Amino acid sequence: MTHDHDLVLRPTEAQISAALNPPPGRNGGDLVVETLAALGATTVFGLPGQHALGVFDALRRSDLRYIGLRVENNAGFAADAYGRITGEAAPLLLSTGPGALTSLAALQEAASASAPVLAISSQIPTAGLGGGRHGYLHELPDQSASFRGVVKSVHTVRAQSQIASAIEAAWKSALTAPHGPVWVEIPQDVLLAETSIPVVTGGDAFPEELPPRPELTAVAADLLSNAARPAIIAGGGVVRSDASGKLRQLAQTLQAPVVTTPGGKGAFPWTHPLSLQSWIEDRHTTDFLEDADVLLVVGSGLGELSSNYHTFRPRGRVIQIEADLGKLESNHPALGIHADARLALQALLETVSPREDAEAPERVRAVLAKVSDRIAAQELTLEQDVLASVRRALPADSPSFWDMTILAYWAWSAFDAKGPNLLHSAQGAGGLGYGFPAALGAAVADPSRPVLAVSGDGGALYSIAELATARQYDLNVTWLIVDDGGYGILREYMTDAFGQATGTELSRPDYVALAESFGVPGVRTTPGTLADDLSKALNSPGPSVVVLPAVLRMFAPTHQ
Repeated sequence: MTHDHDLVLRPTEAQISAALNPPPGRNGGDLVVETLAALGATTVFGLPGQHALGVFDALRRSDLRYIGLRVENNAGFAADAYGRITGEAAPLLLSTGPGALTSLAALQEAASASAPVLAISSQIPTAGLGGGRHGYLHELPDQSASFRGVVKSVHTVRAQSQIASAIEAAWKSALTAPHGPVWVEIPQDVLLAETSIPVVTGGDAFPEELPPRPELTAVAADLLSNAARPAIIAGGGVVRSDASGKLRQLAQTLQAPVVTTPGGKGAFPWTHPLSLQSWIEDRHTTDFLEDADVLLVVGSGLGELSSNYHTFRPRGRVIQIEADLGKLESNHPALGIHADARLALQALLETVSPREDAEAPERVRAVLAKVSDRIAAQELTLEQDVLASVRRALPADSPSFWDMTILAYWAWSAFDAKGPNLLHSAQGAGGLGYGFPAALGAAVADPSRPVLAVSGDGGALYSIAELATARQYDLNVTWLIVDDGGYGILREYMTDAFGQATGTELSRPDYVALAESFGVPGVRTTPGTLADDLSKALNSPGPSVVVLPAVLRMFAPTHQ
């Protein structure tokens, strides 16, 4: 009896000849880049280092495009954005010790946001491994231990024959739902040694699917079909699985209002009659969701930001579709369905019965009106005008990448992303410095449209070195820096909590002059001229910087 999986494709005579006569002058680094190319990679990010030179030398003999950044953490952010935009695993090449460790914050963001990053790091020579104190440069007792609590999977290589299989396994891991960063490490001597292993020409690049259990979707469909007040929370999993169309179809079939989380921005049309938009950090929205008798949560773990800081207390039945098994029912009891959002929504579409509810759009309008009145009462015209100016200037199909800054926190709730996979921020792990290097990675992924980065002056200083990268590769990124003279949100938090702030005020450079010193055009703008200046910058090829001196305030929280 023969099974399909027992069949092996027979190599052609040309493939046999090539395998028996590999070209001379190849090393372990060539096996790395050949494997990446065979899996479908076209672009790699990174930073060279002494122990990783074997890989970087091999890049010279490959067709892979290399994008070099100035700081390893920024290279990680760029790879993260490339993975989010393309849906492909983004290779990130790093050196040993300090170079590898500098990427940890970026890999934590990729893990929190389920971005597929394939980090490949060098390691000290094999003779130094095992935890001894040999005194090699960059030596750590156990380098991979620093990454096990951050990445999705760790793959160690100790011989050249392991390279192709380890990278292929890591690639599949990164792209299997839930997506995430993975770690491969290869010793210096393994990378540098000449190899007689045949050229890597094939690889299984297809990750396993994660379908829902049919008995669970049957129960979920019955609950939703018979609900009196169903509602839906759509998270980042909907965006990552390209399931926005299925979400819209299901919401319309059920006449269920939809709110998106910060990670799910754009998963549901902003102006749809059933759209509660993304005002999830609002008590009126929280009350509405708590009142649902059946709440469908798709692609979200209902963490801090997507539960109005854990003040959300659902009173009805909760159905949670989540690809990350660890997030399933981690915050609320639910009918937990461990599945990719797209496959689970398709299963529901095939089994739910349509509902009629002519009052649902009116209930949505009532909630949005309450939210609008609450914000209007706080006299935040400047903040709303600035956000509206950014929206007017940014082309509808252009992606934007937001650092952890006050304007980004406004955008989580009040910005129309215009579509899925267009607004990204560092809301996964919450570290500074994400916006600009991530925007560079997105511009590499798709140079046909301009990309916007938004930072505060505090976050901008984390990634200022990448102005050199933007100029070197002539990337179409406009960087909006909102300069309020410090860590604005921390200033606000500390003043509210303690009466005064400590450590939040910053001496900073003239960002326009600094940008111009890198050969990047810069302009200082005002709230009144922001839309025009930003539009002009976005419509000019290559990188640019727009600086807005302004002190913005947050809207009042409703979780306290």
